[in-house]
Amino acid sequence: MEDSAATPALRSFTWEEIGERNGRGQAPQERWLVIDRKVYDITRFCRRHPGGSRVISHYAGQDATDPFTAFHLDKALVRKYMRPLLIGELAPDQPSFEPSKNKQLVEDFRELRATVEKMGLLKPNHMFFILYLCHILALDVAAWLTIWYFGASTVPFLFSAVLLGTVQAQAGWLQHDFGHLSVFSKSRWNHWVHKFVIGHLKGAPASWWNHLHFQHHAKPNCFRKDPDVNMHPLFFALGKTLSVELGVQKKKFMPYNHQHKYFFIIGPPALVPLYFQWYIFYFVVQRKQWVDLAWMLTFYIRFFLTYFPLLGVKGILGLHLLVRFIESNWFVWITQMNHIPMHIDYDKNVDWFSTQLQATCNVHQSLFNDWFSGHLNFQIEHHLFPTMPRHNYWKVAPLVKSLCAKHGIEYKCKPLLTAFADIVYSLKDSGELWLDAYLHK
Repeated sequence: MEDSAATPALRSFTWEEIGERNGRGQAPQERWLVIDRKVYDITRFCRRHPGGSRVISHYAGQDATDPFTAFHLDKALVRKYMRPLLIGELAPDQPSFEPSKNKQLVEDFRELRATVEKMGLLKPNHMFFILYLCHILALDVAAWLTIWYFGASTVPFLFSAVLLGTVQAQAGWLQHDFGHLSVFSKSRWNHWVHKFVIGHLKGAPASWWNHLHFQHHAKPNCFRKDPDVNMHPLFFALGKTLSVELGVQKKKFMPYNHQHKYFFIIGPPALVPLYFQWYIFYFVVQRKQWVDLAWMLTFYIRFFLTYFPLLGVKGILGLHLLVRFIESNWFVWITQMNHIPMHIDYDKNVDWFSTQLQATCNVHQSLFNDWFSGHLNFQIEHHLFPTMPRHNYWKVAPLVKSLCAKHGIEYKCKPLLTAFADIVYSLKDSGELWLDAYLHK
């Protein structure tokens, strides 16, 4: 009784007051968000947020209950660290989330989330990931043995490059699993192995991936919040709304009406070898991520020590660039087939389910598609439940389809080649929309 009497009553807030604390506008730029009707001031904390300052700031002025639930494994532990940030709660007459959101859809999705947890679909099969890692290591060894045994002539060299490109692509999907905390029940275990897979097997920093990818999941295809659409407007005009806006503003950084053509030059072949390959080193040095840099260097040291005696300097440089070229094409086509053809716009602060469904689509299931895409052919399920182990996506898919049907939301699923083609078609369409607005509006 004494403790409860000593505890001060929480202040009550309206959604209008919370919405004003979104980090934008004139100083001081306060940032508040709501989780389970509790109001938290993240103005100072956002810079110390383990997932990065931007991902949490993207929900400033909004209800963040569903993304909080989706991203965190040990919610009880996280709530302990949130206590000093608690400043109040929603007033009794206020709804649990913004009035603009679909109440029934929010409640139905949270019921689906509870069903998923009861079914055990968030629990990983560790043997699946052990075997997956073993197949990557086997391909890595096979690539070296090919040149060691057959020599460095053209055919063995190219075959080895294809094997190493496959290693890079598949290690990319595996690091994605650990980065999403999908393999172990403890976050720190996932983080440790994540650094090994992305650092030692791929030569990239975990901190860089976390910084970009969590933002993408928090607000997919939301311009200025999702880094994956930052290529608009410097290189591409993306989405119908943004492309028309760009044309009306008479902005032309590139000949966007030809972007479906130059995509084949500056997109799949160039992203990794000409941009990511060098930017990641700037990132870790600029942010002083020395542990990540050390892991990255182990990849390059291992690559040099194993292939230099067989290929020499020119050969090893050529092999590395060819591998990155293969990886880049693989990565871009797979990651963009689910998003570029979908709705791209500014953040409209819609509910979690709608946010993910309007920005993602699936590709048909098959053994090859599952392996080739790292199960990202189930992009809808992955975005709704980002910590779910990928081997369970197919199990939850019928439940997601049922919820979509109930609320009249389109559940898009298409063949693999159609998904690839839709990237090009959508770029062509948005380029034509830009040109029409640029010339006539």
